Amino acid sequence: MCGRFTVLTAPRVKLKGVRNADLLFEARYNIAPTQEVLVIADLGSGLELTKLIWGLIPARSVDGKGFINVRAETIAEKVSFRDSFQKRRCLIPADGFFEWKRSGRAKQAYYFHLIDGSPFAFAGIWDRWTTSEPIISCAIITTSANEALKPIHDRMPVILKPDAYAAWLDPQADLASLRNLLAPFPSLNITCHPVSRAVNYPENDSPELLKRVDNEIGTTPSLF
Repeated sequence: MCGRFTVLTAPRVKLKGVRNADLLFEARYNIAPTQEVLVIADLGSGLELTKLIWGLIPARSVDGKGFINVRAETIAEKVSFRDSFQKRRCLIPADGFFEWKRSGRAKQAYYFHLIDGSPFAFAGIWDRWTTSEPIISCAIITTSANEALKPIHDRMPVILKPDAYAAWLDPQADLASLRNLLAPFPSLNITCHPVSRAVNYPENDSPELLKRVDNEIGTTPSLF
């Protein structure tokens, strides 16, 4: 799964026709569910860089329950998400994400990012839940973990390569081709390190959260 992530640099929107590309930016070091996140999506008037609530509430929801993650393997069949997969896809800019390794009752947080430090985008979907005040929200699509993630967790967010951005946002794209994009990102391009337990608390949001610490529940896997 993906339960926390970072946006450290202003999104470099290289897609044509994206409005609000100069949207006021603030670095975020511990983005948590229910908070606003930057997305690139067409909400009805063309592609734009905007902010949505992280925790997708399907349009057909009766209880307002939000989903921060949606599984790639079932997204096209699940009634709650298939319309969004077909018609309401988005990019969610990021620079890294956190995952936790369990050891008994203890959990150690790790920060994952690309080896070269470059920003990227998660594959996402969005929906509009109509109540007295409509809520537009989004979710990050997850897939099986690559070799870099497996020692920590069995799932990972779908990271799209830049040459797939336009296809992912294309309303006319072939859905079978899009499902092929929902694959684990190459493990050789990802690295990680253990970080402080301070990241467990959403109110903490500072650069110190990304600093390497001694692994608090054991040794860092030799893979890294």
